[in-house]
Amino acid sequence: MPIGQVTRGTTGHNRLRRIDRWIAHLPELRRAEHPLVVDLGYGASATTPLELHERLSRVRGDVEVVGIEIEPARVAAAKPFEKPGVSFRVGGFEVPGERPTIIRALNVLRQYDESEVASAWQLMVGRLQPGGVLVEGTCNEVGRVASWVDVTANGPQRFTISLHLPSLEAPSVVAERLPKVLIHRNVPGERIHDLLKDLDRQWATHAGLGVYSPVQRWVASVAGLKDGGWPVLGGKNRWRLGEITLAWNAVAPR
Repeated sequence: MPIGQVTRGTTGHNRLRRIDRWIAHLPELRRAEHPLVVDLGYGASATTPLELHERLSRVRGDVEVVGIEIEPARVAAAKPFEKPGVSFRVGGFEVPGERPTIIRALNVLRQYDESEVASAWQLMVGRLQPGGVLVEGTCNEVGRVASWVDVTANGPQRFTISLHLPSLEAPSVVAERLPKVLIHRNVPGERIHDLLKDLDRQWATHAGLGVYSPVQRWVASVAGLKDGGWPVLGGKNRWRLGEITLAWNAVAPR
């Protein structure tokens, strides 16, 4: 029996574009002998697996994407959209079929209790190919605010925030779209609360750069955060996309 609960199923075109872009640059995808990527809990339409395949195939022409849904009717509705490199099947956190290189689970754990996250991560990570990665997180309805965690067999590794800079008022807007493991931790005394507070402060400090572009303002804000001692990963090529990635231990719940 599939393991998990039926989600609301809401989805939309380009909603997961920021996460697709992240997955496309992951070394786990680029070095995989057989790049198999699972879109777990893709929702009520075939949209996000099809978009994921389109974007990933630009860097790995041999990539295969499998959309997995716990609701059989959704899988039946998606089957007519199958094509070379894209297929659909019924399943849940147990991730049936071949072992994937990458599992993407976006807006799936949002409806679960925080206490259920660790077991769900364990089930999904246990199905990965050696050296694979689970990308699990949340985004808003139009994909302009997103955050996710990269989880491997060695546990969570990286935490990423990705924001649409031209419409950004304050980075802490992501508080409502944190992964389930963090969303209830945005309170004084927790690391994620400290991060969002410091990021908002940097954004305000560099407000003057906004007259040139929100990108310059964001890059300066992330650089300021890094200079302040936060373990920011990556460089300006990722920051310019509205991203910031940190080592997981910088935001892990206390």
